[in-house]
Amino acid sequence: MKINYLFATLFGCCTLAASLASAQTVKIDSSYNNTYYQGRMELFVTLPQTPNAIVFLGNSITERGMWHELLPGKVVMNRGIGGDNTFGVLARIEPIIASKPSKLFLLIGINDIGRNLPVTVIAENYEKIVQRFIKGSPKTKLYLQSVLPMNDEILKAAYLKNKGHLIVELNEKIKAIASKYNLTFINLHEVFNDGKGNIKPELTIDGIHINPPAYVLWVDYLKKKKYL
Repeated sequence: MKINYLFATLFGCCTLAASLASAQTVKIDSSYNNTYYQGRMELFVTLPQTPNAIVFLGNSITERGMWHELLPGKVVMNRGIGGDNTFGVLARIEPIIASKPSKLFLLIGINDIGRNLPVTVIAENYEKIVQRFIKGSPKTKLYLQSVLPMNDEILKAAYLKNKGHLIVELNEKIKAIASKYNLTFINLHEVFNDGKGNIKPELTIDGIHINPPAYVLWVDYLKKKKYL
């Protein structure tokens, strides 16, 4: 009996040590407040906060969208920040909420995945973003957009590769959040993927960011679904 207990104890210690060692090999980065983020925030402060605007909120994929040109005649605010994650969005949403947008299109999460944040943590942050908008601007129509697929064959950044399954997992959680709060979930992942889970090569410039034809496809899809 003592031998079995000793063996179990030793086995448990070895398992714990292995788990800790494994965890230490994965670097988790939740930072967001870099100089680029600060510069964008300074810009946003100088821009007019137009009530009832259509707001696109997210990271570089959102920031690079020429939304005013893609949506002529509509009042649009681009609130994308390259490199941003869910922590960064949580830190900067109050002015957007205060502007009382008519619609808000949210696309965030890929940088969290790239920085090895657990999907559960990303989803928790995502839900907090939703909750704060519902509380602060209940008349705003919220659209939760899925994270786009990537293409490992084109990607040069090794830290982003082999994470397609995490994108799928996060998108399922975003879809569940949309269902929980009776919001619209927009599955952009299926619009951009090649049927194998990768973004179509003709729609991306580097395996993660999208090109002008992809933005046109994006807006056309939103119009087709009558979200715009």
